[in-house]
Amino acid sequence: MFGNTFSLKIMLIQVKKFGDILVSRPSGKEAFLAAKSSLLRDVDVSELIDLDFDGVRVLTPSWADEFITPIKNEFRNVQLLNVTNASVKATLATLAEFSE
Repeated sequence: MFGNTFSLKIMLIQVKKFGDILVSRPSGKEAFLAAKSSLLRDVDVSELIDLDFDGVRVLTPSWADEFITPIKNEFRNVQLLNVTNASVKATLATLAEFSE
């Protein structure tokens, strides 16, 4: 009668909004700070963060390290979506290799 009603909040971040060619540490850090001060400002650390890479043509490890790494460090549940582009795939593989 009293079912468990669990609702997981999801924050979707369309990475393309920061550009479709994402290069350099300074611009990655700037994107993270912008996301943190607006999109992520009121998000609880337990919420699911979906980073959607649809439309991103170029992603470098330096940009990704400055943007993705602090998000993953701050939030428990981060999911990467639409990572089929070769540049995005290679960068995420590099990032994963060096973060282990």
